[in-house]
Amino acid sequence: MAEGPGGEARLPELLATGWRLWEEVEAGTEPSSGAPAVQDKVRQGLGALRQAAAMVAELDLFSENEELEEVASADLKYLAVPALLGALTLRQVDASRRREHLEAARAHFCRFLQLCRAYGLSAAPPPAAAAAPGDEEAGSPPPRGPAAQRSLLAMAAGRQAKIERYKQKKELENRLASVRTFVDSGQADEDQIREFYLLQIQKWVNISFEEIESIDQEMVILRSRDAAKQSSAPPHGTSRQVRAPLKPFILTRDAVQSKVFGAGYPSLPTMTVNDWYDQRRREEAMRGQSAPQKPSADISDEELQKQQQEKKEEEDDEEALQKARDWDDWKDTHPRGYGNRQNMG
Repeated sequence: MAEGPGGEARLPELLATGWRLWEEVEAGTEPSSGAPAVQDKVRQGLGALRQAAAMVAELDLFSENEELEEVASADLKYLAVPALLGALTLRQVDASRRREHLEAARAHFCRFLQLCRAYGLSAAPPPAAAAAPGDEEAGSPPPRGPAAQRSLLAMAAGRQAKIERYKQKKELENRLASVRTFVDSGQADEDQIREFYLLQIQKWVNISFEEIESIDQEMVILRSRDAAKQSSAPPHGTSRQVRAPLKPFILTRDAVQSKVFGAGYPSLPTMTVNDWYDQRRREEAMRGQSAPQKPSADISDEELQKQQQEKKEEEDDEEALQKARDWDDWKDTHPRGYGNRQNMG
C-alpha cells in the first residue's frame, strides 16, 4: 500500500523509536520502573507510537476485509503498533490513574488481536472483559451438574491454551533468533524478511493474551478495593449531628416547689413542667420537628379531680416541709442529748 506524502520517511522512524524505547524499558537495569529515567523513556515511546498509530490510520494500511497476502512485507511490522502501545501504557506508574491505564492498555491489546484474527494470525478472539464484583449474586452456591461440568471444561481448556502458548513462545524465540541473524546482517531476502515480521507479530499475540489476563486480574482487585472503600465510608449527607450535652436539672410540678428545691440545691437549676414543655417546644421548632404536646386546657372531670388531689397533696407536702424546717431549726439551737438528765453522776 502506498504511503502519503512525507509518511514514507517518518513512519519507520517513529516505529523504530517506539520499539527501541520499549526494549530499553523491558531490559532496563534501573532498580524500579518508577525511576525518572525509565518513566521518561515510557513517555517518549508512547509519544512516538501514538504518532505512528495516527499515521497508520491516516494511511489506511490495514483493513479487516483484506487478506494477509495483500499486505506488503514492509508494512507487516506496523501491525505491532497497538501491542507496543499497550505494553508501554502498562509501564506507567501513576497510582491515581492506574485503572485508566489498565483500561487503555487492554483496549490497545484487543485492537491488535482483532486485527491479527482478521488476517488469520490468531485463531482466538480477544478475551471478554472480566465481570465486575456484584454482577453475580453474593453467596450464590457453586454450579452443579452440567453447569459445573462446563466450568471444569472451560478451566481445562484455559490451562491447555496456556500450555500451548508457552510451547509456541519457546519455538518462536528459537525461530526469531535464527531469522534475526540474516535480517540484522542485511543478507535476508524478501521471504525471510516477511517471515521475521510474521514471527514478531505472533510473539506479540502471545504477549497480548498474557497481558490481558494479568490486566483482568488486577482490575478485579482494584474494583474489590474500591467497593470496600465505598462500603466503609459513611453515606453522603447522613452524618450524625452533634448535640450539646444536657445539663442536669430538677423537674418540679409548679413554681412553689421550684423555689423550695432551688433553695436547697442552688447548684442545680429548676423548672416547672410548663417551663420544660415550653423549652422543648422551642428546641424542636429550631430543629424543624414537632414539639411534644402541652397538656390541653380542655380537661375532663376525672382529670380535674386528679389535679385537685395533687394540689391537696402539695399542700400536705408544704405542711410536712414546714414541720421539717421547724425540726431543723430546733436541732440547731438544742445540741444532741439536750434535756437528758438521767444517769448523771
